[in-house]
Amino acid sequence: MKRRNARRGSVLVEFTLAGIAALFLILFTFHLSMAMWNYHTLAFAVHEGTRYIAVKGKGCTQPGNTCSATVGMLAQKVASVGIGIPSSQVTASFTTDSGAVTSCSPLSSCFTNSTVWPPSTNQDNKVGRLVKISAKYQFRSPLVFFWPGKTGGTMGAVWLPASSQQKIMF
Repeated sequence: MKRRNARRGSVLVEFTLAGIAALFLILFTFHLSMAMWNYHTLAFAVHEGTRYIAVKGKGCTQPGNTCSATVGMLAQKVASVGIGIPSSQVTASFTTDSGAVTSCSPLSSCFTNSTVWPPSTNQDNKVGRLVKISAKYQFRSPLVFFWPGKTGGTMGAVWLPASSQQKIMF
């Protein structure tokens, strides 16, 4: 009888210690999954943006063709494919083969930009020239404090970068 009374409170202490660890593990798994889903979605949106613009080259700017794209159309394409990522929190840049850069910070600021892209200057819209889209999204989570390699900066935030390049097809 004496031995049974000596163990009485240990179950509650052990359950509390194990429960805290289990709860942290569940929350960390959820937030890490959200971060990876956001990263994959951003990378897919950027890739689809380069695929979209790769078929809008010099052939689309010829008289009689109406398939040319604008910076606004490209920004909206990236935003529409990036489901779940607010375009007001994405920074993007569109780079031509000659190095001309069009920046959208945030991405939603370029929705009304009617500049034709890729531009015809330096023959950047010629078949075979490269176009590149880079974007980054700031993922916020209370668990980023424990992210490996995280130093300084904003507490609870990490930048998720993505980029893609494609040759203009026609």
